[in-house]
Amino acid sequence: MKVTFFSKLLTAAALLAAPLVPAHASDQPIESAFDAYFGTDLREPRDYSPVYSSQFERHIATLADGSEGRIGVAAVDLATGQQISILGDQRFPMASTSKIAIAATYLEMVDQGRASLTSEFPLLLPVRSQKFSTAVAPVRRGDHMPAYELIDLMITRSSNPATDALIAAVGGVEVVNDWARRAGIEDFNLSRDIATLVRDDGEFDPAVHIDIRDSSTPEAMVQLLSGIYQGRWLTPASREVIIDAMERCRTGTRRIPALMPDSVTVAHKTGSLNNTSSDIGIITGPDGRSIAVAIYVTGQGTRRNREARIASIARAIYDGYTGPAGRVYANAEYDGANGGR
Repeated sequence: MKVTFFSKLLTAAALLAAPLVPAHASDQPIESAFDAYFGTDLREPRDYSPVYSSQFERHIATLADGSEGRIGVAAVDLATGQQISILGDQRFPMASTSKIAIAATYLEMVDQGRASLTSEFPLLLPVRSQKFSTAVAPVRRGDHMPAYELIDLMITRSSNPATDALIAAVGGVEVVNDWARRAGIEDFNLSRDIATLVRDDGEFDPAVHIDIRDSSTPEAMVQLLSGIYQGRWLTPASREVIIDAMERCRTGTRRIPALMPDSVTVAHKTGSLNNTSSDIGIITGPDGRSIAVAIYVTGQGTRRNREARIASIARAIYDGYTGPAGRVYANAEYDGANGGR
């Protein structure tokens, strides 16, 4: 008998009478039971002196000061094409922000008739193993779920077992890389499944070391977001699957959405690994104007500090693009003191 998404949730709540709740997660028992059962997690520049073309971009560069760890930022106003970039061409760990490309790869298969949103695949649950002990971390099969539920869990809850289920469904990480290349996104490299990535996390400090594996540039991720949002690669129905899930993202409330006005809609996807926190997304104002943004932060002492950097940079980008006439475009003069609330 088919077990539905919601019956799984009720089962999880019943089985986990006293779940462990991370300090940053909701303290509602049903929330922690959900996350424990589905393998979800509310995870929540160097010396560099470029010449920035505007006061707006200089203000963002100040907020993205990398003296305590590398920070990369890229953004584009989807109405005008105006762009800003602070270390935007430098590689950063994608962590779970890669899940947008994984979803797009599967949805392309749906659009081509090679798969369905109702096709079912097993969750791939990690099996405990020593770091670096195998090239690929061992996993075991869990319950089968339809693809639309796996995509939802992967984006709204950042479920790693759901993500690995979809990576296996599309044929592996190289198929995701191939999708990115065909979309024209060059600086994108998914090297490992998520079970292996998480198990072996911490090999390098991303604040001082660039690891090409499982990395992307902020500019490449803005290109990914822009293309999906503008419907370049997927059908309207498949595009809506991704955007809708991103708008309902439950992770990263202290990141891009944290300082946004109530009238703003944020569709986003977070990423977290050793000494790095990130958030990528589409910020849409009440007038319908949308901005694609990618922010990758390493170092800064604590995760809370990294998240605060993301929040302040995201708000300054929104204000810079949507404020009074003098701050509408990225190449206009920007009053950082008045615009960066």
